[in-house]
Amino acid sequence: MKTEKILVADPISPKGVEVLRANPRFVVDVKTGLKEDALCQIIGEYDALIVRSQTKVTARVIEAASRLRVIGRAGVGVDNVDVDAATKRGIIVMNTPGGNTISTAEHTFSLMLALARNIPQACASIKAGQWDRKSFEGTELFNKTLGIIGMGRIGGEVARRAIAFGMRVLAYDPFLSLSRAKALQVEVVELDDVFSRADFITVHVPLTDQTRGMINRDTIRKMKKGVRLINCARGGIICEADLAEAIREGHVAGAALDVFEIEPPPADWPLRGLPQVIATPHLGASTHEAQETVGIEIAHQIADVLEGGTIRNAVNMPSLDAKTLALLQPFLSLGEKLGRLVAQLAAGRTERLTVEFRGKATELETDPVTRAVLRGFLVSAEGADVNYVNAPVIAAQLGIEVGEIKSSESTEFTELVTVTVQGEKGTTSVAGTFYGARTLPRIVRINGMPVEAVPEGILFIMHNVDRPGVVGWIGTIMGKYQVNIAGMSLARDKIGGRALTVLNLDSTPGEEVLAEIQQAKDILDVHVVQL
Repeated sequence: MKTEKILVADPISPKGVEVLRANPRFVVDVKTGLKEDALCQIIGEYDALIVRSQTKVTARVIEAASRLRVIGRAGVGVDNVDVDAATKRGIIVMNTPGGNTISTAEHTFSLMLALARNIPQACASIKAGQWDRKSFEGTELFNKTLGIIGMGRIGGEVARRAIAFGMRVLAYDPFLSLSRAKALQVEVVELDDVFSRADFITVHVPLTDQTRGMINRDTIRKMKKGVRLINCARGGIICEADLAEAIREGHVAGAALDVFEIEPPPADWPLRGLPQVIATPHLGASTHEAQETVGIEIAHQIADVLEGGTIRNAVNMPSLDAKTLALLQPFLSLGEKLGRLVAQLAAGRTERLTVEFRGKATELETDPVTRAVLRGFLVSAEGADVNYVNAPVIAAQLGIEVGEIKSSESTEFTELVTVTVQGEKGTTSVAGTFYGARTLPRIVRINGMPVEAVPEGILFIMHNVDRPGVVGWIGTIMGKYQVNIAGMSLARDKIGGRALTVLNLDSTPGEEVLAEIQQAKDILDVHVVQL
C-alpha cells in the first residue's frame, strides 16, 4: 500500500489531525513554527502541506517541494501562499471559505462596542486600583452611522448586527447590487460618502494593489471628526502611521485593530502608545467553533485529493476530475480573462452577468467555465478569497444574477464564449475564442465590435470618433513616453462613426499619458486593463 505523507505546519484542530491519521495510507507529521530554510529542507518528503496564516509558503518552498500535490489553508485568505508558483508546478491550493465568517463578524462587532465604550481602557484602569468614571465616558451605537467597506460574507453579517443595534448602515462595494442592498437594509453609497457620513467605519476587503493603504492621510481627512475605525480584514489596508497622526491631531477618536502591517507589530509601532487604540493579536477567526470547523474541513479536503476524489474549495482550479480538467483548462483560463476584462470595462453596479457559449463550446461542461468567468469578474473586488467554488455564492450575496446560455445560432468562429454584464449604466460585453488547437486564445469582440487581441498583460482600450490620423497620433504619444506597443487591433461601426482601438502594451502607461490622450476632443473613453 502506497503511503502519502502530510505535513501540518501550523496548529489546527486536533480533530482535523485525527481525521487524517484515521486513514492508514496517511503518515501525518505535525511540525509547527518552521521558518523558510527549515521548511525547504524537509518539504521534499511530503505530498500535502497544511498551514494557517503563520507559515509562509514561498516560491522557494514550492520549488523545493518535489512531491507536493496539494497545499491546504485552514482559513480563508491565501496571501501567505504563492499561488502563482504553486499553479505553475501543478500544485492544488485549497482553502476553507466561510468557516470563520461568523467568528470574524462577531469579533468586529465586539471591537466596535469596546471602542465605543472604552471597555479595555476602563478595565485596565480599575485593575490598576483606580476608580475613574469620568475619563471613560463613551458613545452609543444607537442612531449612529456605520460605514462598511466590502459587503461580502463578513460585511453582510456585520450589517445585520449593526441594524439590530439601531444603527444606520452605509455600504460601499462596487459589486453589490441594489436588490441585494435592499434585502440587507443597507444604503449603497460611494466610498467618499462612507468617509464623509459614517461615525464608525469597518473594512472587510482583501489586501490587493487597489486596497493597500486605502485608509490613509488623504482619505482620513475626508472623514467626520471623531470617526472610529475598525479593521479585522487584512493588515495594510489602513496606513498605521497616518492613523496615528490623525488620532494625535484629534481627527480620529479611536481605532480597533485585529490585523497589522507587520505581525506582530514591531517595537516602534506608531500606535503602541496611544490609549485611543484597541488591539488584538489577529483573533478574528480564533474561536473554538471556527478553528474546529476549518481544521476538520481542510483535513477532509486534503484526504479527498490524495485519494483521487473530488477537488473542493481550490483557489487555482475547479472541482473536476483530471481528465475533464485537462479538456477544460484552456477555457477556464480564457473565461477568467474575459471576466477580468469585462469587470474593468463595465461601469456602475452589476445586476446580471451572462455567459453565452456557441459552436463547439456548447459541447463542454460549461458550469466550470462560468465559474471561472465569475472568479475573474469578482476577484478585483473580493481578491484572492474568490475561487471556483465560492464565486457563485459571492455573486448571489452581492445580488448579481448569473445566467448561462448555449446557443445554436451560427458564428464565424468554431467556438465562441461571450460574457455580457448588465447594470445600472448599461450593458458591456466581451467575447473570446481560440486560434489553432486551443493554444492561441484571442479576444474577438468588445461590445459587439470585432477585434483581435491577446488576452494577457496590459491592454489599452480606447473609443474615439473615426477620423484620419488617430492611429499614428496614439503611436506617437506612446513612443513619447517610452510605452512599447506589442500588438494593435482596430475596428469601427461606420466611416466617421465610433472607432475602437485595442493595444497590447509592454508596460502600464502613466497618468500623464492618459491625461494627454483624454484631452483630445475626439476621444470618447479610455481604459487600461490588467489581465
